[in-house]
Amino acid sequence: MSKGRIALILSAVVLAVLMALLPKVIINKDSKGEFAANGTASSAAPDHDPNHEGHEDHATETPAPAAGAGEAHMTATPAQLKEIAELRAKFNREASGQAKSKVAEELAQKYTAIAKHDSAGYFYEQVAAVRPGEKTFQRAADQYFEAFTFAATQERSQLLGKKAQNLYAQVLKNNPANLDAKTNLAMTYIASETPMQGITLLREVISADPKNQKALFNLGVLSMQSNQYDKAVGRFQELLAVNPSHIDGTFYLGVSLAETGKKQEAQKAFLRVKELSKDPEVLASVDSYLQKINSAK
Repeated sequence: MSKGRIALILSAVVLAVLMALLPKVIINKDSKGEFAANGTASSAAPDHDPNHEGHEDHATETPAPAAGAGEAHMTATPAQLKEIAELRAKFNREASGQAKSKVAEELAQKYTAIAKHDSAGYFYEQVAAVRPGEKTFQRAADQYFEAFTFAATQERSQLLGKKAQNLYAQVLKNNPANLDAKTNLAMTYIASETPMQGITLLREVISADPKNQKALFNLGVLSMQSNQYDKAVGRFQELLAVNPSHIDGTFYLGVSLAETGKKQEAQKAFLRVKELSKDPEVLASVDSYLQKINSAK
C-alpha cells in the first residue's frame, strides 16, 4: 500500500479512482449517503508485446507533467528515459533467455521507479518465464495489479486485471498460503463480472488470518459500497484493534460512523486521522468531512 494515496476497490461495474490520500483500493461507490466518500477525497509464458498498441513504449516518450491525484505515472527525467531506451535496445539484442531475463529485471526496476507499472509487469513477466517461482510470479502480478488500480477505462482494467489474475494463480499454485496474493486476486475479481468469487477469497483470507489488515480494510470498504455502514464500522474497528495507527482504516471508520448517524464518534475518528497524518491532502479531506458534520448538527 502506498502512503499518501487512496483508491478504493469496490464494485463489479466501473472502476473509479477516488481521492489520492490513503492506500489503494478500487471503488465504484454509488453513493447515496451524505458523508460517503466522493471523487475528491497470465499464464506463466508472457503473451504481451511491450510495443503492441495499448502498451506505450515508455522509453521514447517525452517527460510527462507531474502526475495529479490518482494518476499512477510519475514524471520521468530525460536521464531515466535514456537509461530505459538503452536497456530496451540491449534486451532486444540479447539472444539467450537468461541474458534477456537479466536485462528484463533491470528494465522492470527502472519502470517501477517511474511508476510505469504495466511495463514493469511485462518485464517481470519475462523474468518469471525464465525463472518461474512464487516470488518471480508475484513481482509481475503485483505490478499488473498496481496498474489495474489506476486503469482509466473498463477495457483497460479488465485487461490488466486478467493479467494479474493469471499470475496470482501461479503464485498460489506455488504457495496456497500466500494471503497477500490471495487478497489482491480477490480485489481483481470484485471489479470483474464475478465479484462473489472475490468475496469468497477475502473470507478465506480472514478465516486463515482473522487479523489480516489488508483483508479487513477491503471488506470494510466493500461494506461501504453496499451501504452496509454498520458492518463497515465493525470491520474498521477490527482493523484498528490490530493496528490503531492505520490511517486509512481510521478515515473510513469516520466516514462509516457519520453515515450511521454517530457523528460525535465520527468526529473523534477524523480528529485521530489529523493526529496520524500530516499529508496536506489527507488533512484537507478530513477538514471537509468535519465541516459537513458540524453543519449537520
